[in-house]
Amino acid sequence: MIYLDNAATTWPKPRETAQVVADTILRRGANPGRGNYPMAQRATDTVYQCRRHVCEFFGGKSPEYVIFTPSCTFAINAVLKGVLSPGDHVIISDMEHNAVTRPVMRLAKRGVQFSVAKVHECDPEATLASFRRQLRPNTKLIFCTHASNVFGVKLPIAEIGEMAARNHVLFGLDCAQSAGTAPLDLRSMHADFLCMPAHKGLYGTMGLGLLIVNTNTPLQTVVEGGTGSLSGLNTQPDFLPDRLESGTLNVPGIAALDVGLSFIEKLGRETIEAHEMALMQTAYDAIAAMSHCTLYTARPASESHVPLLSFNVKGIPSDEVAERLGGQDIAVRAGLHCAGEAHRAMGTEKMGTVRICPSAFTSTDEMAQFLEVLETIQ
Repeated sequence: MIYLDNAATTWPKPRETAQVVADTILRRGANPGRGNYPMAQRATDTVYQCRRHVCEFFGGKSPEYVIFTPSCTFAINAVLKGVLSPGDHVIISDMEHNAVTRPVMRLAKRGVQFSVAKVHECDPEATLASFRRQLRPNTKLIFCTHASNVFGVKLPIAEIGEMAARNHVLFGLDCAQSAGTAPLDLRSMHADFLCMPAHKGLYGTMGLGLLIVNTNTPLQTVVEGGTGSLSGLNTQPDFLPDRLESGTLNVPGIAALDVGLSFIEKLGRETIEAHEMALMQTAYDAIAAMSHCTLYTARPASESHVPLLSFNVKGIPSDEVAERLGGQDIAVRAGLHCAGEAHRAMGTEKMGTVRICPSAFTSTDEMAQFLEVLETIQ
């Protein structure tokens, strides 16, 4: 199979991923932080080792500011619902995934105000100005995607973060489509919260997300429960990570994430990004030359896009195109990609798009085969 649905989840995974998951279940299968016997200690050590690795990889404040969550969506909800109260104002973009828009709409029913900034592809100044125009005296948070999961368009996060800091506004990022390829170093960014999944560009497994906190501003909890610490209290601990980590952690997933980070470091983040972007530029040029296909963005480049691409075949619904490609053993995603706002912004809300996204494992031959098949779909 030619797998080009890596924006949904990367596949295949590094070979070591399956090995470490099995080893964790067999040798580190106890509950971390809940026992003093050797297997429980091995599980605890696994969690801390990955926490420290994540902190170093993203330039975090300290390992305890790395929070493991069930998903990136959970992490985003934890930020939005942990920061915002009735009367507060939040700014989002018009390229957001439903993981951002749906919690914001829910909060709006409870008295939180929101506004939407327009993203201008390849024009960071215009995008920044759009965010600046949305600022209000009661703006407490700017939360936006780093890059669109549908069109790959990057937002100027450094400039937005700097503007937020100048105005004493918290800044949070959905890095689902950028973590692992785009440079994300909290030591040089102005972001207070980074949210990301383990199973996409970090080459981990499903069922694990990350919330990296870069501020001392406390988050209100959205989940409370057992933490393995201060068990005599009926209230949640007030320190990180325990305050935001209730229940048993996904230790096999955490071990897999640790391996995924090592895989990226071994290949080199810049090498992976260059490989994927070269594939997308090849695809863009070929699709642009196909008269029966429509593209919606400028030619992807590292400064303005992450390596993914949306298109349509004229006169054929996007899901039918995906079905035809699937019949040729080519896996792509079609439809609205859980991001209705982004499609409305680009005028594709009625037909959706066909989306392709490579990974470190995608070969030039596979991309060439996909393009040959696409040329026959008319």
